Amino acid sequence: MLIVALTGGIGAGKSLAAQYFSDLGARVVDADQLARVAIERGSDGFDEVILRFGEKIMRDGDIDRKALGEIIFSDPKAKEDLEAIIHPRVRELFLKVVADLQLEEILVYEIPLLVESGTAKNFDSVITVEADLALRKERLRKRGMHISEIERRIASQASREDRQALADYVITNDGDEDQLLRAVENLWEELPSRAK
Repeated sequence: MLIVALTGGIGAGKSLAAQYFSDLGARVVDADQLARVAIERGSDGFDEVILRFGEKIMRDGDIDRKALGEIIFSDPKAKEDLEAIIHPRVRELFLKVVADLQLEEILVYEIPLLVESGTAKNFDSVITVEADLALRKERLRKRGMHISEIERRIASQASREDRQALADYVITNDGDEDQLLRAVENLWEELPSRAK
């Protein structure tokens, strides 16, 4: 089995790369999805988040992710507090997925905050998807994000240089979707040689 971390800055294209890996046969797990599960309504993670941040982050009985995001991206202490609630739960959920892996499977773990979490050493291989900064901002604007929010998100993430320093493979996604697919396919052929 092979456990691969897939990272990259916001807007670089890691989610599309993850989709391509999935299409090729990888088992893909998204850290952001696990983070959502960790604090979904009815969980003790949900209760802890409400206790820490209060009713102002609630909408229709659920956590309003946009409201929560605005708080944590403008307050480093709030971000730290949220991570202290979420990260242990995400780790636990991830370990359950790993325990369920079959011998020949390749798991690709889409993890935006790989550098920040200091967990790169836990993976057999690290892939980062990178793209020109102006192109990333343009992609995020097309998703409906405001430039101030884009700037905050990018500033809160590790630098391209930091991600590349940890990576075994770098996919440059400055072209179109077909070029990204070809880069993923080429890497997919190479990955089994890294299996432990």
